[in-house]
Amino acid sequence: MKQKVLLGLSGGVDSAVAAYLLKEAGYDVTCAFMRNWDAYANNDILGNPTISNEVCPQEQDFMDAKAVAEKLELPLLRVDFVKEYWDHVFQYFLSEYEKGRTPNPDILCNKYIKFDAFLNYANKMGFDMVAMGHYAQVEHGPKESRLIRGADTNKDQTYFLAQVPQQSLQHALFPIGHLEKHEVRQIAKELHLDSVSAKKDSTGICFIGERNFKAFLSNYLPSKDGDIVDIESLEVIGRHAGVLYYTIGQRKGLGIGGNKGPWFVVGKDVEKNVLYVTNGNESDWLFTNSCIVSGVNWFSNERPSEDYACTAKFRYRQADNAVVLRFIDDNTVFVRYSQKVAAVTSGQEAVFYQNETCLGGGVIEDAFIDGQSINERIKKRVENGK
Repeated sequence: MKQKVLLGLSGGVDSAVAAYLLKEAGYDVTCAFMRNWDAYANNDILGNPTISNEVCPQEQDFMDAKAVAEKLELPLLRVDFVKEYWDHVFQYFLSEYEKGRTPNPDILCNKYIKFDAFLNYANKMGFDMVAMGHYAQVEHGPKESRLIRGADTNKDQTYFLAQVPQQSLQHALFPIGHLEKHEVRQIAKELHLDSVSAKKDSTGICFIGERNFKAFLSNYLPSKDGDIVDIESLEVIGRHAGVLYYTIGQRKGLGIGGNKGPWFVVGKDVEKNVLYVTNGNESDWLFTNSCIVSGVNWFSNERPSEDYACTAKFRYRQADNAVVLRFIDDNTVFVRYSQKVAAVTSGQEAVFYQNETCLGGGVIEDAFIDGQSINERIKKRVENGK
C-alpha cells in the first residue's frame, strides 16, 4: 500500500519538483498550500505596498501552486495557519526585537508551523508523512532519524531545521535534498512547469516575504532615532533610525561610512536607545571565544555527557567553526571556540554539526570573550569610561 504524503506546495520551484519526485517514487501525494499571514488583518500595509495591487504576492504564489498541481495531476488543498503563525512565530519575533535581540523567524516557522501545525493537520487527515522542498536530507532509522546536509552546499537549509523535534523529523521527507539548485530548475523546465521554472527564489521573512524591513517592523514597533556611539572613544558619531532595527556585526545602513570607517555594530542599549559601534573589522569588540546556547534541540536521544568536539554555525551561510560544547543542563550548552568568532549574536541560532550530520541547535543567550560577557563589557566601558 502506498504511503500517503502531504507536501507543502509553496508556489516556488523547489516544492514543485519535490512533488514530482515523490509522485515518480510511487507515493500517494497530496499538495497543500499554506496561508500563514493576513496582511490586512495584521496591519501590514506600510511595509508592503504591493498589497494594493490587483493580485498580492501570496495570491500569486497560490495560483502558481495551483498551476503546478494541475500540471502534475495532483490534488491541492489550501490550509490556514494564520493564528498559529501569529501566536507562535510573529509574537515571539516582536518580543525578541523589543529586547534588542535578533531572532530567526524561518527556524520558528519550521518548528511551529511546517513541522507542528502542518504535521498535526496531516496526521488528522490520515497522511503518513509530510514533505517540503528544503535542501536537506533525512535518514530514517528504526529508533531515530538523522538530519543530513543538502547536497547543494550553497542552498543547504539544515540550519533552519535545527529546532524540528525528533518525533517530527521521523515523519519528514525532503525529496530534493540530493539535488543542486540548477538541477531542480532543469527538471522543472523539462516538465514545462512554466509558472515556477524561472521564478526567483523567495527571500525576506518566512511566509511574510520581501519587505522594506524598517517600514514593516515600524507597523508593530514604532521607531525612535537616537545616538550612534563609538565604543572606543565614547563619542557620538551619528544617529540611528531605531536601535531595534540593527543587528550585531551589521556594517551596511549605518550612515557613517565616511567617518573613518568601516563601522560595525557591537552593542545596543534598548532602554537608553543607544547604538554602539566599533571601527574596523579586526576590532576586538567584535570577537568572542565562548557562548551560552539555550533551548537546545538535540536530534539524537543520546546526548554527550562530557566535552564534545564538533562544528557550529552561528548564522546562516557562515563557514563551520570548530567548537567544543558541554551540556550544563538538559536544554543548555556552553560552547567554546578558541579561534574566536565575530558577531556571535544574542537571539540568533547556533547550529551544531558532526561532518554532514546536523546534531541540533538552540538560541544564543550571551557571548563571552575570555569569560567576560560582551554586554557586560560594553556596560562597564560606558559606565567607567574604560
